[in-house]
This record gives sequence, C-alpha cells and structure tokens, in this order.
Amino acid sequence: MSQALWSEFSERVSVADQLRVAVTARDVDEDTASLARLAERNVAAMASIAALEERRPEPEDDGPVMQELARLDAKLNALVELVGRALQPVGSLPPRRAVRFNSLGIVVPSDLLPAGQDLCVRLHPDVCPSLVLELPASLERPFDDGRAFLAFRPLGEAHADALERLVFRTHRRKIAETRQSLT
Repeated sequence: MSQALWSEFSERVSVADQLRVAVTARDVDEDTASLARLAERNVAAMASIAALEERRPEPEDDGPVMQELARLDAKLNALVELVGRALQPVGSLPPRRAVRFNSLGIVVPSDLLPAGQDLCVRLHPDVCPSLVLELPASLERPFDDGRAFLAFRPLGEAHADALERLVFRTHRRKIAETRQSLT
C-alpha cells in the first residue's frame, strides 16, 4: 500500500456519487497493445460523454458558425460511437453504489471486489450507460468500514488528461446543481 498515493488521491478533486459500477478480475497477461486499445476506447468514450453532456459551445477564436459545426461534429461522433457499440439494456447494468473517484483511483464498497489484486473497474455514466469506462486497477487499501481504495493503472497521458477532465466537469456540475437547489 502506498500512503503517498492515498494522500494524493485524498487531496485531489473527486466525485462522490451513486454510480453504476462493477469491479471484475482483470487478465494480468494483457500486452501493451491491448492496454493501448483500451486506453483509446476509454478516451473516445470520455470524449463522447463530454459531447453528450455539453450544453453550449465553449468560446473559441472561430466564429459562431464554426463553433456550432464543431459542437454538432462532436455530437455526431458520439452517436457514431454509440451505434458502434452494442447498446446495453438498462436491466443488465450493475446497480448504483456509493463511490468516490478521481483520476488516480476509486473508493468502492468492499463487497464489489472479486478475489485478486488485478482488477478492472467498469463505470457506466448516467448520460449514456452503454459508454462504459473500463479502468484497470489494483487493490491499494482496504478500510475497516467496508470500503476499499483501488488505484487506477496508468494508461498514458491522454487517458489521464481525459479522466481528469471528466472528474472536473462532473464535480463542477454537481456544485452547480447543489447551488441551484439552494435557490
């Protein structure tokens, strides 16, 4: 167990929510090429999630027409990604569980954990549950209260950046929803 990793996880922005999550055993013999493909699929899924969650284009140097075209292009790419994957029926999704995650790892209920150290966390975002994020992880720290901290296996800089942006957007949206409910 790395106390430094837990400390860094605890200090970073994280999302605490009830999410559809499953944890399975992972094939430890995965080669570099299969992990690269997994990272590429996750980055594409996170880009699709961002496009589906987007409410308005972000200001750029381009004019409003180019911004609208870029927004439509991103949404079309998301739809193509959805069609490319077999849509998963809601009945086959894992139940919602209380989790806390950021780009370094996730805290999950211990009863989700299969035997072994090499794991795969499958997160199903609410915006489109069929766009599952498959995050290789390892058990870092079990807690006495029935939870466990799983550290994500690094899958490259692009993957880490995309995951960091997903966490930031989700955290920011949660704060905005809380503020709106208070008014």
